[in-house]
Amino acid sequence: MDSIPRDERNADTASARESVFDLELAQLRPGDPLRWLARGWADFRRCPRIGLFYGAVFALMGQALWQAFLHAPAYVLALSAGFLLMGPFLALGLYHASRALERGETPSLRASLLAWRPTLPTMAIFGGVLLILEMLWARAAMVVFAVTMNTMPSSSNMLAALLSLDNLEFIVSYVVVGGIFAGLIFVGSAISIPMILDRQTDAVSAALTSLRACLQNPGVMLLWGALITLLCVLAMLPAFLGLLVVGPVLGHATWHAYRHLVPAPRALTR
Repeated sequence: MDSIPRDERNADTASARESVFDLELAQLRPGDPLRWLARGWADFRRCPRIGLFYGAVFALMGQALWQAFLHAPAYVLALSAGFLLMGPFLALGLYHASRALERGETPSLRASLLAWRPTLPTMAIFGGVLLILEMLWARAAMVVFAVTMNTMPSSSNMLAALLSLDNLEFIVSYVVVGGIFAGLIFVGSAISIPMILDRQTDAVSAALTSLRACLQNPGVMLLWGALITLLCVLAMLPAFLGLLVVGPVLGHATWHAYRHLVPAPRALTR
């Protein structure tokens, strides 16, 4: 009558009932982030067309933000919010490709583009939380600007004026506030999205697991966040063209960071 074997049903039930606080997360070593990057690079080489597609999207997004900053600064916030919502959906495609490679399957661009379908409600919630944090970050940045800057620099030399040593108070305050919000976003999303894809878990459970992973391995996760920041900054220098490769490699590497930290569901390990 029931075609599903009892052992598989029991495994699925155990996995479903397993609390995120019961997950035994891995203890990391300082060299692990470099191993994740190496595996991300290997995945990129195994499916370069998929990686270059997403890398081109990342590069175009960066160019759009830069052009908005140069010619229409008022639209930067709106574009940033939209890209912040697009980012998780784009990253899902890269995680999907890495998972397919892990399973011995051939990754497909079409399948990666549709990876968001089973997780749409959860990803919508998660993206909404990221959007709220981004709006709070923007509001805090405006307060810092209003308190530490006397006049609004002209759009023709805005970047140079903002980074001038005459505005050292603004630079320090902006970096500190930005670091706080960036840290909050990182600890809540370091492995959340691949976990949502892999386990079909809810947004709160995924964020709590990401937070646990960061608190359990603060030094290594801080190093991982610093590597991500450094690589993204370097990738932006040549007209954002570096994101063609760095973006997808980091996406694949994030999947391997998740897979290292979080054990496979019990139903899959039987």
